[in-house]
Amino acid sequence: MSKFSFKEFEVEHIIKPKLKNSYLSIDKQLQIVVKTPKVSQAFVHQLLLQKEHWLRKHYASKIQNRPQEVQLTKEVLLFGEIVKINNPKVLYLQKKLQSCKSSAILKTYDNFYKTTAENYLLPRVEYFASLMNLSFESIKYRKMKRRWGSCSSLKVLTFNTQLIKVKKELIDYVIVHELAHLKHMNHSKTFHLLVEKYLPNAKQLREELKNTEISA
Repeated sequence: MSKFSFKEFEVEHIIKPKLKNSYLSIDKQLQIVVKTPKVSQAFVHQLLLQKEHWLRKHYASKIQNRPQEVQLTKEVLLFGEIVKINNPKVLYLQKKLQSCKSSAILKTYDNFYKTTAENYLLPRVEYFASLMNLSFESIKYRKMKRRWGSCSSLKVLTFNTQLIKVKKELIDYVIVHELAHLKHMNHSKTFHLLVEKYLPNAKQLREELKNTEISA
């Protein structure tokens, strides 16, 4: 493994002799990661030059969609926007924060997001389920690190409580995506066509959500 600079980017080159192809990605620290079989530095530099347009496009997308930082006890991230705690929409959160110990602040935020998710998501799920003529058994809400939602073979929908932090258009995409799994338990072409039937810009939303990190 080696690290070097490519123009204004920091690059980490990882050599994996068993690889047949080369791969580029951008990690959470906005560092370019290049994975290749055993190749020369000149080869890697040429690869970066060839993929520079792709790198800049996805780097910009990563910056745009990375989680926004909030000041604990003063702000909350809600529907893609930073909201001041003294906003009437979240005033009850302010009261809870004022009365809890510092060790319980994060737990208070988690409870806030879970309650908000339960209140906001259920009507949206019911709306789209009716629109798509689909039925589900139950909905669960929990904090997850790697998934925005899931749908089990028992028709149980699970949504990440952190979903309430992103834009409402992205929330609708996750809802329709999981509801579509009630009919297609895969990501086949038929599945995506079903999602696009109700969200014509599903491809754009899927790409935006893919570049949106699940914040703690």
